Amino acid sequence: MGFYDKYILPRALNWSCSLKPVRMQRQKVVPLAEGCVLEIGIGSGLNLPYYDPDKIERIIGLDPAEEMLSFAKRQSADLPFEVEYLALEGESIPLEAESVDTVLVTYTLCTIPDAISALRGMRNVLKQSGRLIFCEHGKAPDESVRRWQDRLNPLWGKLAGGCNLNRDIPAMIDAGGFAIDTLDTMYLPGSPRFAGFNYWGTARRR
Repeated sequence: MGFYDKYILPRALNWSCSLKPVRMQRQKVVPLAEGCVLEIGIGSGLNLPYYDPDKIERIIGLDPAEEMLSFAKRQSADLPFEVEYLALEGESIPLEAESVDTVLVTYTLCTIPDAISALRGMRNVLKQSGRLIFCEHGKAPDESVRRWQDRLNPLWGKLAGGCNLNRDIPAMIDAGGFAIDTLDTMYLPGSPRFAGFNYWGTARRR
C-alpha cells in the first residue's frame, strides 16, 4: 500500500463523506435500521451517530480498510450498543444465513469491485423479514451528466479509492436478489452533478 492510499486517501474520504449534504442523507436512512445490523463499508463510522439506540441490538461493521476502522473504533467507544468490526471486503461476509435484521449500505456500492456478488451475500445473511437500507451515488438521469461520468470515471477511480461514478444502483440491487420497496432520488445540493446524483431507499429479499 502506497503513502497516498494509507495516509491521504482515508482522511480525504472521511472529509468528503462527512460534508453537510451527505450527513443529511445519512440522517434520512440510518435511523431506519433495527435489531442486529450488518453495515457494509462502515469506514470511519460516520453513520454511528445516527442509529436509534432504542432500536439497535448490535452493529456488525465490515470494511477492508483498517485505517478507516481505527477511526470508527474511536467513535463507537461510548455508544450504548455493541459494535463489532470485521476487516474484510464486501464480498466476504462470514455470517450465518438469515442472521441479521438489517443490512445498511451507504456510499459503498460504488467502490466494491464485485458489487452484485456482495449484494447476493447481503441477501444471504438477511432474515426473510429483514430489510436492506441503502443510500448511494451513481448513474445520473441526464445524458449530458452521464457523458461526464463516463469520461471521468477511470481517473476518478484512481483518485477516490476505486469509486465508480456511473453505476446503476437500482439495477445492481435487483441483480443482487432484492426487490426495492421505496426509492428516492435527487442531485445533492452543493455537490458536483457528475458525483452528486443519489439513490436511497429500502429493499427486501426476493
